[in-house]
Amino acid sequence: MNQIPVAQTQATPWLVNWLGYLAIALLLVLPAAVLTVRAGAWQQGLMLYAIACLGAAILLLLAILLLLLPRFAPWRKAVAGRALVALPGSLLLLSILGAGSYPRIHDITTDLQQPPVFTAAEQRRGPDSNSLDIEPETLAIQAGAYPEIQTLVTEREFEDMFDRAVRTATEMGWEIYLQDRNAGVIEAVDTTAMMNFKDDVVIRLRTNADGTLVDLRSVSRVGLGDMGANAARINAFLERLAQQ
Repeated sequence: MNQIPVAQTQATPWLVNWLGYLAIALLLVLPAAVLTVRAGAWQQGLMLYAIACLGAAILLLLAILLLLLPRFAPWRKAVAGRALVALPGSLLLLSILGAGSYPRIHDITTDLQQPPVFTAAEQRRGPDSNSLDIEPETLAIQAGAYPEIQTLVTEREFEDMFDRAVRTATEMGWEIYLQDRNAGVIEAVDTTAMMNFKDDVVIRLRTNADGTLVDLRSVSRVGLGDMGANAARINAFLERLAQQ
């Protein structure tokens, strides 16, 4: 006579059920958190996002523990299914933790002695945005954290480099809202794909005996730190510009 598996004759334990309920709830919180950030409530949205990721990781660890316990052997398939629901949030948490540690600054420039100055960004950033004032403490922190970010010096003509800078910014998806060829200034905003964060960028071109000097400054509109986004943006721009 065929025996009926124990899992089919006994009710699923409440712990296994609640593991699934919570995993589904936290999975739904992730897109809700992103939408909250995109709606402008970025602090609340990021908090929800962090809670959802951390909660999912805790549930995944609990699921692994249940899989190892002989008492829950009849329901291992059910536990594994609930663990898969908690996997996305756990992976997002690992990606955040694995990104490394970054200084709590949000204003990065290639020229620490004479940083480029914004002229049109102030009217676009809004009253609740970070200040565009240059902070000596921020410059000192950047010098230690990102020593590789330097002015680009090229033998190409100023006019050529200005056109290349505009083309590079456009190819990178930046919204250019100021082009002043006479002043050698380009201002633009870069919007992140998922959270819709907006960071302003000013590109300054000058000439001297060495050729054309290209400097950038990238500033986040909100947040104390930028998780290295502004430095990565500047490096990506300069690399792409050099390949034009």
